[in-house]
Amino acid sequence: MPFTWGGLVPGSNGRLVVVLVFEGVDLLDVTGPPEVFALARRETREAADYEVVLTAETLEPVVTGAGVRVLPDATFEQVAARRIDTLIVPGSVEVDGEGRVHPLVDAGLVGWVGQLASVTRRITSVCVGAHLLAAAGLLDGRRATTHWSTAQRLAADHPQVEVDADPVFIRDGDVWTGAGISACLDLSLALIAEDLGEAVALRVARQLVMYLKRPGGQSQFSVPLEQVSTTRRIEDIRHHIMRNIGRPLTIAGIAAHAHVSERHLTRLFKTELGMTPHAYIESVRVEKARRELESTDATLDRIAALTGFGTTDTLVRAFRRRLNTTPTEYRRRFRTPRTA
Repeated sequence: MPFTWGGLVPGSNGRLVVVLVFEGVDLLDVTGPPEVFALARRETREAADYEVVLTAETLEPVVTGAGVRVLPDATFEQVAARRIDTLIVPGSVEVDGEGRVHPLVDAGLVGWVGQLASVTRRITSVCVGAHLLAAAGLLDGRRATTHWSTAQRLAADHPQVEVDADPVFIRDGDVWTGAGISACLDLSLALIAEDLGEAVALRVARQLVMYLKRPGGQSQFSVPLEQVSTTRRIEDIRHHIMRNIGRPLTIAGIAAHAHVSERHLTRLFKTELGMTPHAYIESVRVEKARRELESTDATLDRIAALTGFGTTDTLVRAFRRRLNTTPTEYRRRFRTPRTA
């Protein structure tokens, strides 16, 4: 007798959405997409014929990273025998003693991701699940995103992947990658928009009380200055920049402080931090401006002066370039209320 679940049998016209589950998986990555697809069914009745199936290596309960147990509907082997419409690959991380986040990439799971992808119309990952897709070779030659905290690691481990840490999700052909954990909701809405149209996706977004298209990218939430350098000289240069961020900073002046040539300074920054000195200075200034916007009532003119941008126009242009938003909008969304 053929294996069935949820009343959907092999050969039906339903859209089979398969979500991978494994020990330590991020809980919201697993539960978020089914909620969105369920709302699509509710909003469209029979038009959204999604069936979401949780799949694991065995049918034993799986303990998620949040400690909540979930029960798989089918095994990897069982779903591999079906034609899958959408494969959703969540992620899992571990944090070391110094607070650094490391994506977990299990070789056995990577093998199953590759096998399931071969019978799938549309492949997606959420958060650090992108590392599993990359390890399976599914992101080679493609543009992809992941959680901002592991984007540098993804780019370093898989140089054949064009990593962009800012977008909430990226589509490259039939492969979609999502950013931070809650991006599973944004990604699921985008999949519904592709299948059923933006009007349906908008109705679902309203039920979720969220934007259909989130303003800005995940860089608004990231901590861009956590790069770890390996030399004392570059650390001294970084501290010099931070101490003098409100003053005019030139490449010549910084090179003189470090007792190196301008060319060598640029080479140091690209090697150690993956960016030019100009880009690093701007990132420090934007980060300082973000903190001022979050915690003070200082005017934009005052913040521009404190951070070395000089003018409000320069501050606004830097925000648009790096965070895809304006300082005023950023403050409205992230201002921390002062306590009496």
